[in-house]
Amino acid sequence: MAEIKVPELGESITEGTISQWLKSVGDYVEQGEFIAELETDKVNAEIPVETAGVIKEFKREPGDTVEIGEVIAIIDAGGSAGAASVSEPTPVETPAAAPEKEAPAPVLEETKTKGERPLASPAARKLAREKGINLNEVTPLDPTGKIRSQDVAAHAARPTQPVAAVAPPAVNLDVEDAKPVEREKMSRRRQTIAKRLVEVQQTSAMLTTFNEVDMTAVMDLRKRRKDAFLDKNGVKLGFMSFFTKAVVGALKEFPLLNAEIQGDEILVKKFYDIGIAVSTDSGLVVPVLRDADRLGFAGIERGIGELGKKARDNKLQLNDMQGGTFTITNGGVFGSLWSTPILNAPQVGILGMHKIQMRPVAIDNERFENRPMMYLALSYDHRIVDGKEAVSFLVKVKDMIEDPEQLLLEG
Repeated sequence: MAEIKVPELGESITEGTISQWLKSVGDYVEQGEFIAELETDKVNAEIPVETAGVIKEFKREPGDTVEIGEVIAIIDAGGSAGAASVSEPTPVETPAAAPEKEAPAPVLEETKTKGERPLASPAARKLAREKGINLNEVTPLDPTGKIRSQDVAAHAARPTQPVAAVAPPAVNLDVEDAKPVEREKMSRRRQTIAKRLVEVQQTSAMLTTFNEVDMTAVMDLRKRRKDAFLDKNGVKLGFMSFFTKAVVGALKEFPLLNAEIQGDEILVKKFYDIGIAVSTDSGLVVPVLRDADRLGFAGIERGIGELGKKARDNKLQLNDMQGGTFTITNGGVFGSLWSTPILNAPQVGILGMHKIQMRPVAIDNERFENRPMMYLALSYDHRIVDGKEAVSFLVKVKDMIEDPEQLLLEG
């Protein structure tokens, strides 16, 4: 017999939650096949089988919290498919005169239907579990047949069949419990997000300063160069590369925003690993773009695109999210006009981008023009960053965005 244990996932991860079993008792599994999905507070992972054989027993159920190294399943390394659930038939002597009968062909369709597992992304499986949806009933839009979270969401949004009207049962209006509610357990990641956000506000002196930036120059530059940029680099020229470059340039001038507090010391970092906040079906994650100061516009756009895809496909690894020095979050993609972003501890600064909106701007004492304007917000830890430094940092970002040529020289 072989034991299946929860593997090491990173030094800061000590436990996780079994999202679902990917196999059933009695199934034969090859070495390297995945047997379970595990959800942790940082990443989702699939647990592989190290020894081929037949699954004899599951020791834990979906939803159970398990610790690293804990035994969660038993495999019969010498077993064959079906050995756990099907007993050997008793041999029957065949009369000599009886003609030999051909053995019946296996019922392949029945076996496939029983053990078939729809091809779906981890995010789709998680959303389906939360909404109580059978993935076999979901129609994928992907031509490969893979079910994605948007397919599950579309399935959930379909109207249900109307039910014949019946007299409603008598309801005691004085009882609050009679009102319809839905109770849903928070995912491990959502619990961690909630805990960390509260801790940040309790352990830091967080303030936010605001400014606005005229996006005319950047938008004109993108309009002129986007096709040539795409042809040359195979990636689109977006706004994030401009803001990442501007942030790096401002951090070099105001290094305390690229620092953290350790006890009674300030650790000023001389590298620029920029966290990029990404919204996923299971919550907000902040993968880190390493050494952003050494990347050109194409490298930044390519890196952000790859991290975003990994985040949405639940493929981020622990090292993808560790060690950031400063964070950028873009609520504008959801229509946010104004917000106060919360620090991503132990970092002491986070830049919030918002929706680009046409607004009248005074050009001089006599002229006004409609310009594409964006509000910027910088939240900072006032324990080591003074208001003057924070405001100056944000003004520096604004100046470089409004004069993109500076980004080539200072970013």
